[in-house]
Amino acid sequence: MSPAPLLALLGVTFLWICSPLPGVQALDCQWGVLESVWNVSELPVRWTNGKKTCGRGEGCQDMLMLIENGPQVNLVLTKDCTSAQDQEVQVTEHRTGPGLSVISYTHVCRHRDSCNNLSTTDAFWSPSPAAVPGTMRCPVCFSRHNCPENAPEQICPEGHTHCYNGVLKLRGGRIATNLRVQGCMPKPGCDLLNGTQKVGPIDVSENCNPKSDTLTCHQGNMLQMGRDLAQEPVEWDSSTDQMCNAGEVCQETLLLIDSGNKSLLVGSKGCSKAGAQDSQAVSLHSWPPGVLVASYTRFCSSDLCNAARSSSVLLTSLPKPAAPAPGGLQCPVCVQVFGFCSGSSNFVTCPKDTTHCYNGNIDLSGGGVSATLSIQGCMAPTSRSLLNHAQTIGIFSVHENFEDNKEYNPEPIFPSGVSQATYLLWVVGLGLSLGLWCGGLCPPY
Repeated sequence: MSPAPLLALLGVTFLWICSPLPGVQALDCQWGVLESVWNVSELPVRWTNGKKTCGRGEGCQDMLMLIENGPQVNLVLTKDCTSAQDQEVQVTEHRTGPGLSVISYTHVCRHRDSCNNLSTTDAFWSPSPAAVPGTMRCPVCFSRHNCPENAPEQICPEGHTHCYNGVLKLRGGRIATNLRVQGCMPKPGCDLLNGTQKVGPIDVSENCNPKSDTLTCHQGNMLQMGRDLAQEPVEWDSSTDQMCNAGEVCQETLLLIDSGNKSLLVGSKGCSKAGAQDSQAVSLHSWPPGVLVASYTRFCSSDLCNAARSSSVLLTSLPKPAAPAPGGLQCPVCVQVFGFCSGSSNFVTCPKDTTHCYNGNIDLSGGGVSATLSIQGCMAPTSRSLLNHAQTIGIFSVHENFEDNKEYNPEPIFPSGVSQATYLLWVVGLGLSLGLWCGGLCPPY
């Protein structure tokens, strides 16, 4: 008789203890992103990390890259879950000093929770030793925008005969940075990374003709809902800038929808696709009496040229008609982003010369925005569509779906390809995405 049945007959309780199979149990990994410039005298740097539960089979990864440039060090750190294969700790000197130097730390593990536990730079990095000064002087700069024309200079180490001036492009691991670098190099060329194309989860490349190939643009999105947005300008500023890819230009796009007593403004600033031509325009897509839809768009090709500070760039170009006399038609009025308009919307008496009610949706995407706008209001006899079949408005791609008849239909219009049964789930997803897009500051309406 085997031992287990024998022990059971004797009244002994026993417990099998098994280790989980590798890759089956989900790991908790350290999680975080850090990008910053430090003075060499401030290192070593230490940090604390968040935690994240990974998907089954995923491992934990660490990636830290340090670029030393005279008195400064640029630090790029990313920690997260990964599907990459395990990799022992690897420290790589992509370029050694004196002068500009690049070193990285990479690690992928699955042997325990939070095994990606790098928390300081002192485990693998120390400042370059003092170098014999030479005769060459070069500007020193790390910037995610433009290096100043009068950047401070340093005396280069002996044997360094050229000044580096380029842009490092870092993409991956929740990092999306174009870093301008100026410093001392021992020979000419655009080879700060010594041929490196990937560091852990990050793809890296460099471009040494930044003045001609890349622009810096204001970046940000704006959403405002209110009652007087077609009359009173609101602030339209951005607190961040963005370095574009080669050939791209700056853009700013502002869309206004006003149904009479409900209004919506959606704005985007940032880079636009390569090939866009310099232009600026205010367009009236639909106008009173009835729902007003108007837009301001600008594409421009100089640094930070997308600099409109308020919605007045659009409002000052709109016609100011006298208040129309009331008519005999009544329509529901609604402009909605977080849900959809329905028969319970507020009804208003339409202006004279309107003949039917509008009930439709506009799918909007591009420039960091993805939303469906639900609209109801009064319409003039010559109008059916709010956008007149337009497919783009500045950086936005648009698609309109509306009830094409003169009788008011109280049933909501659902976005193309979305059934009524699935629409509530779709709306919940939209509400979450817009909450992130507005930083949690969008007011309910």
